[in-house]
Amino acid sequence: MKITQTSLPGVLLLSPDIYRDDRGAFMETWNLQGMAEAGLPSTWVQDNFSISKMNVLRGIHYQVIHAQGKLVRVTHGAVLDVAVDLRRSSPSFARHIAVELTGENGKMLWIPEGFGHAFLSLTDVVGFAYKVTGYYSPAGERTIVWNDPDLAIPWPISAERAILSGKDRNGLTLREAEVFA
Repeated sequence: MKITQTSLPGVLLLSPDIYRDDRGAFMETWNLQGMAEAGLPSTWVQDNFSISKMNVLRGIHYQVIHAQGKLVRVTHGAVLDVAVDLRRSSPSFARHIAVELTGENGKMLWIPEGFGHAFLSLTDVVGFAYKVTGYYSPAGERTIVWNDPDLAIPWPISAERAILSGKDRNGLTLREAEVFA
C-alpha cells in the first residue's frame, strides 16, 4: 500500500495494491502493522456504510464532542471526497482538499480529528464505507454549509442539482460555526 501525505497536514491518501485477473480483483483495505507504521489509529469504535444516488452531497460534517478521525473509501461508484481543516490553531485552517475516490481505484482517505468531511456522489449508485475513532455524538455534531463562499470548494454541481438533507441545506457558514481551538 502506498501512503501519501496530502497538502493538509495529517490527511493521508492511501492507495492499496489491487490485484486483478479475469475473476475480478482483490485488495487489502486494512492492515494493523502497516497502518500503525503510517501513524493511523489501531483502535476503531465503529464502521459505517452509506448508499447514495448520483448528485447526493453529504456534509460538511464534524463533531466537537467525541471528535472522530475517519478512514473513508468507496466500495462501488465514485465520489468527490472533501476534507476541511477546522483547527483554528492550524496554519492550514479553512483549507480543503478534494480527492476522487472510486470502487475501481480503491483509494482511501484518512481524515484526522479536527477536520470536516463531505462528499458528492458522482455515479448512479455509490457505496461509501468508513471507520471512525469516536462514537457518534448527536449533541456534538455540527454541519458547515457545503457551498460556503469562504471555503470556496469547487464542487462540480450547482445548488439546484445537489441533493441535500435538511441538515446539510441548513448548515452554518464557517464564520458562524463552532470549530476546534
